[in-house]
Amino acid sequence: MNPSLRQMRAFVALAKTGNFTLAAQALHVTQSALSGLIKELEQTLGAKVVDRSTRKALLTDIGKELYPLFSQMIDDLDGALANVADHTRLKKGIVRIAAPQLLACTLMPEAIAAYRAQYPDIDVRLGDTGVESVITRVLSGEADFGIGPQREPAPPLDARLLFEMPFALVFPKGHALETQPQVGWKDLTRYPFISLQGQFTERLLDDVHAALREIPVKPANEVTFMTTALAMVSAGLGVTVCLPYAAPLATLYGLVLRPLVDPVLSRRFFIYTRPGRSLSPAAERFIAFLDGYVRQVGAS
Repeated sequence: MNPSLRQMRAFVALAKTGNFTLAAQALHVTQSALSGLIKELEQTLGAKVVDRSTRKALLTDIGKELYPLFSQMIDDLDGALANVADHTRLKKGIVRIAAPQLLACTLMPEAIAAYRAQYPDIDVRLGDTGVESVITRVLSGEADFGIGPQREPAPPLDARLLFEMPFALVFPKGHALETQPQVGWKDLTRYPFISLQGQFTERLLDDVHAALREIPVKPANEVTFMTTALAMVSAGLGVTVCLPYAAPLATLYGLVLRPLVDPVLSRRFFIYTRPGRSLSPAAERFIAFLDGYVRQVGAS
């Protein structure tokens, strides 16, 4: 026995209305088509489910037993399909993002607010973390995707480019460097350099030393978070370098960002996702939205 969904829907509609004409209207089919589906169901079951009369359709004992079962099955299926439709129409969903602390307190809040303005029913959860922990959160499934700089060796994740930015020098307003038309990496060596710990700074120093072998750039202080570095620069303890997406935070600290030249060095940031794992419609749409957003605000 393998009754079809159409047969079960026809039977449930008939059981609810008790009338072939009303049931056919409810299903938007002809009365003869409805009658045919009921006959097919009875042939499949090998038993009558409805006793027909000129005015009413009365359920048999077997029909009375099947009606609540078929009705619940259809309700459950329709509920599941409606839930899927809500997800695909972005009327429901959760997006979990892992992002470095600096990105999480500058670019991401405004991007999330803009996304929520278009898709208010989507729950976006931002997890701020150290740069080195972004990959871990994605691999563990704690985040649907992560945003972070290029890493060597490449992590075991799928990566798609989000943006590329050149480094900028950060110093307080009124600093001696503010009067220079341009600032370069050589200028940085004249002041205490406050840098970040980890691969981010290691790769940066390798790039600088490869271009300026005669100019050693050495950190005077290494901290975990860029917010700490910016606070120290604001207190007059030195200078630092960062990417331009940090401009809103630097402004809050009363600092100046100037592009670094000779050489111009940049960093690429990627969207990291687990290979072989499909993202939810809400997460996929957020990534597409974020790509357009960073281009619109000039982050790429």
